[in-house]
Amino acid sequence: MTELDAVYAFVAAFAVATLLTPITARFARRVGAVDQPKARGLGRESTPLLGGLAIFAGALVSGLLFIETTHRTHDRFVGILIGGALITLVGALDDRFDLHPAVKLVGQVAAAIVPVAAGVEVTNITLPFFGAIDFGSAGGPITVVGLVAMMNVVNFSDGVDGLAAGVCAISAAAFAIIAFDLDRSHAAILAACTAGAAAGFLVHNFPPASIYMGDCGANLLGYLLGCIAVEGAVKTQAVLALVIPLVVLAVPFLDTTFVVLKRMKYRRKVYVADANHFHHRFNRIGFSERKTLIYLYAWTLLLGGFAVALRFIPYSDNHGHLNTGWALLVAGLAVLVTAASAYLVYVLEILKLRRLSAIRVRRAHPDAEQSEVDADVARQMETGEFEAVKRGG
Repeated sequence: MTELDAVYAFVAAFAVATLLTPITARFARRVGAVDQPKARGLGRESTPLLGGLAIFAGALVSGLLFIETTHRTHDRFVGILIGGALITLVGALDDRFDLHPAVKLVGQVAAAIVPVAAGVEVTNITLPFFGAIDFGSAGGPITVVGLVAMMNVVNFSDGVDGLAAGVCAISAAAFAIIAFDLDRSHAAILAACTAGAAAGFLVHNFPPASIYMGDCGANLLGYLLGCIAVEGAVKTQAVLALVIPLVVLAVPFLDTTFVVLKRMKYRRKVYVADANHFHHRFNRIGFSERKTLIYLYAWTLLLGGFAVALRFIPYSDNHGHLNTGWALLVAGLAVLVTAASAYLVYVLEILKLRRLSAIRVRRAHPDAEQSEVDADVARQMETGEFEAVKRGG
């Protein structure tokens, strides 16, 4: 399997998902799997769910066509497909019947157990400065927990048209490049299939969306990305094998972490949805849905690009000796990525743009009208230059 096969796999998955998504939408309306507008959501009208069925079909067809398994990878590939079918079914039932959270969790665990039982398991990892860490018999349960966590991370972050599909497509593409370099071609092709299927669905899901992926799609994409991360990076002996997936998937991980911590802070159930995700915060400070997507896509691309750079820049000889010039370049890129990420989090979590704009404008002009505050907010949104409030002397 070559890089060209990955391109073909992407195109095939994209075509299948694009063609089947409208059919899936009609099916969803017929069976009553329709999402109604919610106070916390950004959607404005009823929208069919079950888009995950088209994503699964795209990844399945493309995977069967382009993934060539060996005696070592065949069982793992079959296990991934069976587990994917199971989580898609569980998610589809949830989209239609709104399953109890405990039932959904059981379904997620069952789906995760299938590939782990087939060999998609992390038994050891290699960490910088620590070397190899062997999990032994705990590797299986740890991998199951990791896959379930990935399903929920993507599911939690799926709250605005085009967000989960776009972020997962970008992340899967980054994984495909990294997996090829790690000589994990089966995982690389699977990543290309996932990226293509997510991108094909995005054609119909980009705002204003004509269909949502629903739990069946969000859980499936989280499951596939988790399996790809295990097979394509974490399961290898690469020194940064664990770090790379965390960087690639940092946006949904950070989003979920912020939301869960806030729910715990106010003693709310962590599985009960609210309006504290990154996309909700962008909306509250004046971003349109499309501008929100552009910022979150760009953030994901930045992190994915950095993860790829970590794999390809020869900053080390893999024996603990650093190449000074290349190491400084990686450090510089890390500072840039961290600063950009911190800036976005700062804007969303601390700046509280509208409130602070009002304070700043009215300090300068105590009689300022609300229209002047709104104009100031609009200017900052337009230029991307967010001005902090200065304390008086």
